Amino acid sequence: MDEIREAVLEYVIDEYVDEDDDIEVDADTALISSGIVDSFSMVSLKAFLETKYDIKIPDEDATPEAFDTVASIVKIVEKHRN
Repeated sequence: MDEIREAVLEYVIDEYVDEDDDIEVDADTALISSGIVDSFSMVSLKAFLETKYDIKIPDEDATPEAFDTVASIVKIVEKHRN
């Protein structure tokens, strides 16, 4: 779980947080509701997860709520890895 959390956190920071932004992102930071991740970014994040972990996340599981924090994203990845 720690490995997944770190990988997702690193991806989110690298892809969606500008170096100039004064934003701290951790496992519980709201990503979608705060505007860090938008709907287009969510699609690319889903593709990243599916490729990295060789999983398929059904559209009904790829909700804004499920992708709103790194912690909730980890739960989705774990659900579909099993």
